[in-house]
Amino acid sequence: MSKLININSDWKFIKDDVGAENAPMSVGEMVNLPHTWNGDDGQDGGDDYVRARCWYVKNFARPELKDGERLYIEFKAVNSSAEIWLNGVKIAEHDGGYSAFRADATDVVKERNTLCVCADNVANERVYPQRADFTFYGGIYRDVNLIVAPANRFDLGEHGANPLKVTPKVNGANGSIHADYTVVGEGEVKLEVYDANGKLVGESAGEDITIENVHLWNGIKDPYLYKVTATLTVNGEVCDTAEANIGFRTFKVDPKKGFFLNGKSYPLRGVSRHQDRPHKGNAISKADHEEDMEIIREIGANTIRLAHYQHDDYFYDLCDKYGLVVWAEIPYISRHMNGADENAVSQMTELILQQYNHPCIMFWGVSNEITMMKTDKKDMLEMHHKLNDLCHKLDPTRLTTLACFAMCSPPNKSAHITDVVAWNLYLGWYVPGLFLNDVWLKFFKLLYPNRAIGYSEYGAEGMPGVHPVKPKRFDNSEEYQAIYHEYLLEFFARNPSLWCTYVWNMYDFASDGRNQGGDPGMNHKGLVTFDRKTKKDAFYAYKVYWSDQPVLHLCGKRYVNRTGEKTDITIYSNLGNVEVYNNGKLVAKPKPKKGGKVYKCKIALEAKNEVVVKSGDLSDRATFIKVATPDPAYQPPKGNSMSWEKKSSS
Repeated sequence: MSKLININSDWKFIKDDVGAENAPMSVGEMVNLPHTWNGDDGQDGGDDYVRARCWYVKNFARPELKDGERLYIEFKAVNSSAEIWLNGVKIAEHDGGYSAFRADATDVVKERNTLCVCADNVANERVYPQRADFTFYGGIYRDVNLIVAPANRFDLGEHGANPLKVTPKVNGANGSIHADYTVVGEGEVKLEVYDANGKLVGESAGEDITIENVHLWNGIKDPYLYKVTATLTVNGEVCDTAEANIGFRTFKVDPKKGFFLNGKSYPLRGVSRHQDRPHKGNAISKADHEEDMEIIREIGANTIRLAHYQHDDYFYDLCDKYGLVVWAEIPYISRHMNGADENAVSQMTELILQQYNHPCIMFWGVSNEITMMKTDKKDMLEMHHKLNDLCHKLDPTRLTTLACFAMCSPPNKSAHITDVVAWNLYLGWYVPGLFLNDVWLKFFKLLYPNRAIGYSEYGAEGMPGVHPVKPKRFDNSEEYQAIYHEYLLEFFARNPSLWCTYVWNMYDFASDGRNQGGDPGMNHKGLVTFDRKTKKDAFYAYKVYWSDQPVLHLCGKRYVNRTGEKTDITIYSNLGNVEVYNNGKLVAKPKPKKGGKVYKCKIALEAKNEVVVKSGDLSDRATFIKVATPDPAYQPPKGNSMSWEKKSSS
């Protein structure tokens, strides 16, 4: 049986390129994994965070190895490139900071061992990403494990993937699976399929099994999972096992009717997610992943775009468990690099093979805003065809997609390579005029009525504590952010043909290249703050539209000091019959705006205002103070350019 031993604890970290030979003797600090050296300087602006070659050293005793057993060292992610040295011998190199890889240590391991790892996030022209609106945190920021593999075993392969690859298929009322695996050594393989209650529902000595009356994985309504196990035996003795959770589902995208799951219309309405946190960067815990999922589920999203790189295995597991459809992608982003073609292919291969079994994943994203830089167009297009073909070769069961740069015009050739396409559009934020969303979509459909189109990104900056008297574009206020998203929610509701829509972003995230505004180093387009503590008003706009839970939310609670004789009140409710009270008196019964979820009115201000809104059994409240003059005006940035970004169009 394969044995996994976690070795996250007691590493020495050396913030200097001392080299493998000198690392064991060098002075460093003791750390536990996951770890990054950019937890603070990658979040404070200036585009000056440390991008370096740093070293980690770990001493460990040799695990017991029987005849024919192999020892692998598994790294779940090292950003951005890694060199692995064991006892002075280089045993592996890896380029790509978001995927897993393994090194065979069998021929080098001793009784006592010194493992030296170089983590390298230095800028270069051969590893993606190098230009993007997020911080490229350096470090060993996911788990490291020792794997003792038996002589007779399932092959761990070359790409860090699960040795068991399972392809489910729906055939009418029944389902079938095809299992791919490679046996090293000898033995007989038995496949078994268990339902969600642990009941055996199918078995085979081959590679195919049929399950009668299969229970479908049906999104957030019913994310039903089966477990497939493969057991390798020799003379009746179990040598090795492998397993995978799977789900049976069908899906398609109709250019005129949108996304369908299991034969029924299922518009994908969700969020994008970056994984980083304050002071931790990308070195986050399972509890952090779980909190992220809990907050995303609260608003009722049914899909997640996991941008702009391969995320932790555990988060894909959570998406499987809770039924969120996933757009998964690689960091082929912002600028095509001629010297990085091999790396783009490698990262796409690893993403697909490592995450193949997850039923939540239905789309492979090949690139993001790659036309931002108008260079190497011919090579860039060839690379897109190559990646698209690679996806279909490695996984013919899923669809390919890409996220187009806002300035990329609909006829651009890159937008017509993948199975479906989506645009990163910020009409009403970077470009004035929310109504332009309607104009743009009509224009695209006029040109390409048979091309499925979605919104891969859209959003507006919103900072709690920023409250102008008259909200407007680029003021970075919660109020304008809410107005922006109110419009987009209505826009999407009247355009179900959009196969996907993804808020940019679920959470504020670090981008050290951002130097503008009251909080440099941060992108504040999140519906929730970077620390996950504050849910902005726009968060509740989504909750009231998407969630099936009763919602009543009074906006503007943080906008306490208000001027004038009257003040604006905005309420989100899916209950109807909203009443507004001020200092105990009923002062308004506003009517819903547009789709019946947004209520707006004005109320007269007194010196102190205890405002309570009621609907059904729910109530919400806030305190407002009437003041003679507004708080010192927040001065928003002039424009929203970042030092990493070169404005261009294509």
